[in-house]
Amino acid sequence: MSKAEASISVPAEDPKKKKEEDKEKAGEPSKVNGDVKEGDELSEEDLQLRNELEMLAERLKESNTELYRPALETLRTLIRTSTSSMTSVPKPLKFLRPHYPDLQALFETWSASEDKSLFADILSVLAMTYSDTQPRGTLRYRLISASLRPPSSPLSDPGSWGHEYVRHLAAELGEEYTAREEKGDDEAQKEGKVTGSIQDLHSLGMECATFLLEHNAEPDAVDLMEELEIVERIVELVDENTFGRVCQYMNRCVNFLPPPDDVTFLRTIHKIYLKHQRFPDALSLAIRLGDPELVREDFNAPGNPVMKRQLAFLIARAQIPYEWLQKPADEDVEITEDAEEEELPEDLVECLSNTRLSSHFKEFGKELGVLDPKSLEDVYKSHLETTRPGTAANIDSARANLAGTFVNAFVNAGFGNDKLMVEAEEGSSWIYKNKDHGMMSAAASLGLSLLWDTDVGLSHVDKYTYSSEEYIKAGSLLAIGILSTGVRTEADAPLALLGDYVDNKSVPLKSSAIAGLGLAYCASHREDILALLLPHVADDGVSMEIASLAALALGLIFVGSGNGEVAGTILQTLMEREDKALDEKWARFMALGLALLYVGLQDQSDATVETLKAISHPVAKQAQILVEVCSFAGTGNVLKVQEMLHHCDDHISTSKGKEKEKDDKKEENKDEKKEETKLDDTFQAFAVLGIALVSMGEDTGAEMSLRVFNHLMHYGEPVIRKTVPLALGLVSASNPQLNILDTLSKYSHDNDLQVALNAIFAMGLIGAGTNNAKLMQLLRQLAGYYQKEPDCLFIVRIAQGLVNMGKGTISINPFFCDRNIMSRTGIAGLLTTLMAFTDAKAFILDKYHWMLYFLTPSMAPRFLITLDEELNSMPVAVRVGQAVDVVGQAGKPRTISGFQTHSTPVRLGTTERAELATEEFIPYAPVLEGFVILRKNPGWETEDRMEI
Repeated sequence: MSKAEASISVPAEDPKKKKEEDKEKAGEPSKVNGDVKEGDELSEEDLQLRNELEMLAERLKESNTELYRPALETLRTLIRTSTSSMTSVPKPLKFLRPHYPDLQALFETWSASEDKSLFADILSVLAMTYSDTQPRGTLRYRLISASLRPPSSPLSDPGSWGHEYVRHLAAELGEEYTAREEKGDDEAQKEGKVTGSIQDLHSLGMECATFLLEHNAEPDAVDLMEELEIVERIVELVDENTFGRVCQYMNRCVNFLPPPDDVTFLRTIHKIYLKHQRFPDALSLAIRLGDPELVREDFNAPGNPVMKRQLAFLIARAQIPYEWLQKPADEDVEITEDAEEEELPEDLVECLSNTRLSSHFKEFGKELGVLDPKSLEDVYKSHLETTRPGTAANIDSARANLAGTFVNAFVNAGFGNDKLMVEAEEGSSWIYKNKDHGMMSAAASLGLSLLWDTDVGLSHVDKYTYSSEEYIKAGSLLAIGILSTGVRTEADAPLALLGDYVDNKSVPLKSSAIAGLGLAYCASHREDILALLLPHVADDGVSMEIASLAALALGLIFVGSGNGEVAGTILQTLMEREDKALDEKWARFMALGLALLYVGLQDQSDATVETLKAISHPVAKQAQILVEVCSFAGTGNVLKVQEMLHHCDDHISTSKGKEKEKDDKKEENKDEKKEETKLDDTFQAFAVLGIALVSMGEDTGAEMSLRVFNHLMHYGEPVIRKTVPLALGLVSASNPQLNILDTLSKYSHDNDLQVALNAIFAMGLIGAGTNNAKLMQLLRQLAGYYQKEPDCLFIVRIAQGLVNMGKGTISINPFFCDRNIMSRTGIAGLLTTLMAFTDAKAFILDKYHWMLYFLTPSMAPRFLITLDEELNSMPVAVRVGQAVDVVGQAGKPRTISGFQTHSTPVRLGTTERAELATEEFIPYAPVLEGFVILRKNPGWETEDRMEI
């Protein structure tokens, strides 16, 4: 008997061994237990811990309920206090893992109580080790635990279990929410065994987000709230330490979100900035949203008059219409407006209307030493051109002089002192070296030279308005429009001077007056000009040229406003005009006028697109594509890019078999007009430009689009091939990237002269205002290469003028304020000019070379000028370098790399950023760009004294 007893007592360790074997088996699939072999290799402390944990687990299975509470609390303490290296799983979780299924079964047998809630909380932590086999266990037990607590003592914060637990919970919350969205509430609850309402998920999400925000994991918090679709509520959670990083991260997410999430994000960031009184930041978001109410509220929010001036500079740069800042007038329109006008002090009106821009710009030129006018030879440097000896260049002198007109205008833009026009002696002006329509461009070039300088400019142009030569008079009208671009004056001179000519019998005078008004009042949303121009769009009696130019001018004036009256009239005209008129080359500008109304409005253009689908003429398809891409300009919307690629995909002149089935409609058109198939493919050119327009807003998309263009160039139809270079120019305007330069340089020698022409012009756009030396060298080579091709040579000259635009001080990139805000006028100017190049033979190389001046709205000085609180120029040391993206990085990394220190005013490249090099001043604006007002840092002098 005793022997038997002895033999039984010896293997007392056995069950444990079995347990260990089971444990190893259980642990095989999961890496969790792989890092320490069980058994002998455990240290004494570990063995002791394991025995203790197993004893506690056993205790929970006993019948004595009083032991439960202390056992659970000891378990909780052991789990929470276990410290381990970052890479391994905490010991308590590892040792308790094999008991997890038993504990789960045991949990189901308990009756509801606080003890059971505590038990659920512990199981929720253990569930992390089983996440591969039992998904969303952590979340399930967490919610059960919360539901078992009495309301008086809520569950402890999830953060008390540590960071990893919160991240685990956050991941499961996102999965659960998505599952419920897809399958409906009840279905998902059955499947995932997760109880609790959506409300419970939201409140748990808020707890996790609060913890993540406190522990420098702002991106995780934003992602979690985005997954739970409650990102608006993050406004309650952020404080002054976290809001900056949260907003930065959210801002970068906007480009990658589908609508309407992107707008929700922007509005949320706007609320956060307002709450923390970051008015310039908030205003820049209101401008991006294009919301008049928000812009007005933000502008009127700060009490500090100096801050208001800073905001006024931002509004002037973004060309926000004056009317947005006034309360929408109710019954007594006139009284309200007068009262409003009085409220805005004069200094603010000055900042808002850009009247000081010209004097500051000239001052800036003087500082940089580029005030002296440049002659044509300074730009061409023709002694460096590689001409072939023995070939007499057949230079068409009128053509060469015409090119000189534009080069001179672009290079000396804004300085108002060029030798050919402004400073020329009476009678020997450059105008008379041109013929007929060349005189019109020459007279108009005066406007570009005197850009933004309304006072001096008008007196210079005035003498040409009395010319007996019709073309000179027309050019002078256009000049008045050009020099007033982006500057508002109380005198309202452009309207007074050009208004009378809109109804003139002479076509050149009429068209230049209309175009001049479009440029002068670009983005001003002026109702009085609407009444003046709209009848010309609707009138069937006027030529298509006048009607289209009027539509385009209205598109420029009401850019991004979605004005129903203008849109309705243009649509009506497209429906009612005869096919013969709509077949004209001008129809594309009418379509563009309609599209410009919707720049940046996203879904608000849907009704117009639907209406266009009902019009059978091919121009409707062109208009439809233009409206769609303008609505999503700069958003990087992937679906729109795909849609445009589909349009490029149709080989229109090929056999029917290859046509996509979806294009039945187009096939019908083809049967009807076999001989007119050529007409139908213009829309593809617009689709190619559309890809560039949509993806130019963010760097990743822009980079991806380059590859797409490469494919289109290989496999596209001629109409697509000739538009690809223009699209490349649009994607990277004023931003000469080497890879794009090389591509364009290759295309500029293409066999198809149309492609070559557009590639040369695109080289001009890419380098506009950068003085890029490599680019100038390439253009000089091209000038030698094309010396016998007057058309190409003409464009080479213009490209040389663009690269030296404003002697390197002016940019045409439509993005500003750290490349966050898209200037709608900038987009409008670029698109209109590129539109003329979609058929260069018919416009730019014909009589309509003056359309190059449509670039004016997108021209803006690329400077940083620091002002004191009285708005006087104040030189300060700043560092200028390449902008670095530091979103989501830990600590305070440098935001610029490879910087140089300069004294303001300084010139900023497209991808450059500036920061103050001293702490003596505090800027009112967060982004150092354009005009920035500084104030003395009150704590600065005291620090200085301490050092002494």
